Amino acid sequence: METTSIIAVSKQAVIRRSMSVIANNLANMNTTGYKGEKMMFVEHVVRSAGGIKIGGDKLAFVRDIATARDVSEGAFKKTGNPLDLAIHGDGFFVIGAPGGERYTRNGNFQIGSDGQLVTRNGDPVLSDSGAPFFLSPDDVHIEIDSGGILSTENGELGKIAVVNFANKREMRMVADGLYSSRQQATPTEEAIVSQGMLEGSNVNPIVEMTRMIEVHRAYEGTKSFIQKEDERLKNMIKEYSRVG
Repeated sequence: METTSIIAVSKQAVIRRSMSVIANNLANMNTTGYKGEKMMFVEHVVRSAGGIKIGGDKLAFVRDIATARDVSEGAFKKTGNPLDLAIHGDGFFVIGAPGGERYTRNGNFQIGSDGQLVTRNGDPVLSDSGAPFFLSPDDVHIEIDSGGILSTENGELGKIAVVNFANKREMRMVADGLYSSRQQATPTEEAIVSQGMLEGSNVNPIVEMTRMIEVHRAYEGTKSFIQKEDERLKNMIKEYSRVG
């Protein structure tokens, strides 16, 4: 296969992966606390031999190396549910998942059958001491202040852990809006916890649809190029066979 064909095929592969990332963003546009992602690319440029330009034409081979997460804050939505929490500023809630501590911006919590404060999947929400919260049937009026301190009419139960990381983009999404990280989690006092609120996805559907159209056009353009290049090679082979 010629260099131009290799480059075209590699571009199609990158475009296909870009489309998958965009589709995933659109699928999560209504997911609480979801952070959109974009592809990261590296371009290898070489100068081809010949060509009418001085030094020859440039050929560029592009490959995707990673996805970059947009960690900007999503819009807040008021729910009125005292167990719905949102974080204004940098920070993550700490969740006691089966595989170890996980982190999330999705504060859609509930009280489990055993009185424990948990996520929608039943994983415990942890305090700054690493312990879960347990509420009794007598704990009816639940209040959580801006610092994350949870209290009821029967007294203070503890402070909901809110942590941050030096490089949030390094965090890896595992499932259900939860992240894992190899970095050391650092407690943060700067984040503000808002009760009765949820943070929406930061995905802009109009922007993502525009990107999807652009990627689709790029794919079709590359497809057309490959077809023309294939036709050129066929014609060249015919010419050589006639001369021979």
